[in-house]
Amino acid sequence: MSVQQKIPAAQQRHSTKVITALRRFAISISVLNIFGYTVLGFEQPWAWPFIALATAYTVEIVLEMIGARTEGRAPRFRGNGFRGLVEFLYPAHITGLAVNMLSYVNDLVWVMVFGVIVAVGTKWVLRAPVRGRMRHYMNPSNFGIAVILLLFPWASIAPPYQFTEYVDGGFDWLVPAIIVALGTMLNAKLTERMWLIVAWVGGFVIQAVVRGLLFGTSIPAALAMMTGVAFVLFTNYMITDPGTTPSSRKGQIAFGGGVAAAYGVLTALGIAYGLFFATALVCLIRGIHLWTVDIADRKRAQEREQISSDLATPQGPDTGQATDGQCAGGCAGECVCTPRPAVTAEEAERQKVTVAA
Repeated sequence: MSVQQKIPAAQQRHSTKVITALRRFAISISVLNIFGYTVLGFEQPWAWPFIALATAYTVEIVLEMIGARTEGRAPRFRGNGFRGLVEFLYPAHITGLAVNMLSYVNDLVWVMVFGVIVAVGTKWVLRAPVRGRMRHYMNPSNFGIAVILLLFPWASIAPPYQFTEYVDGGFDWLVPAIIVALGTMLNAKLTERMWLIVAWVGGFVIQAVVRGLLFGTSIPAALAMMTGVAFVLFTNYMITDPGTTPSSRKGQIAFGGGVAAAYGVLTALGIAYGLFFATALVCLIRGIHLWTVDIADRKRAQEREQISSDLATPQGPDTGQATDGQCAGGCAGECVCTPRPAVTAEEAERQKVTVAA
């Protein structure tokens, strides 16, 4: 019996395949941070990743305990010992490291902590029904960074050069190549988001050409962004988040193409950090769509239930409707009958006298 089978279905948070993907995501981003601080040139203080992780773990566990108590169930990190706790914290681990790694808030660590709290907390606030279960639809890491950029105009994303600042001689190309190779295998085999990546990359090329033709943007310069490590990380490890993106082929194409189109519009309007704002916008649109579909489905279900209830209601002479295959008006078979008018008390008394006579 597998580990996931030992845990009651009501307490399972992710499938075995998703847990494997999260584990590899967590390992990849951890290794990248280790190399980033020792070899590549990350500029955040050494203690900040640990502060980010402590914050993310704490918020995740506290909110899960509150949610479990509210919903009358056991917390999902219980039931499988230490391994169950580790698997439960994979998303928080990824979110905490990503927010710290991709944002730059000078020396104000509390701003980074605030971003992590928002990123983890949004999973309990911005939710929508998906296949009968409430699921978060906003990409946590992306949303936390976007909120930092909106509320603190002096903040920025981490400088792209920090990923290759201390490597040269061809090794600066090796870093993005490794990320692409590992990310492609991960998304092809586990997250199954290759259609989303194709739509996103293809859409990015199209929006760059369109901006060049319509607004005079340098097309080579617009496309050069695709060669940076930040773009590669975003493509392979952020936009492909399996928890906040569609699973169907059409849905993935719409999502990836939508982010590319939104980025093109935001950039044409002169809005900086368009990648993060475009992703948040498309996630929000998807959330609204999920709620709209759910409301429409519930309305149709209520209508079907009402029709079934009407058909199951016993029909008799008091309703003026058909009994034993004959309508109240005397016609047989399938016909439309008009309900009898209500009988007043005087008419009922008169009918009794007539019958008695």
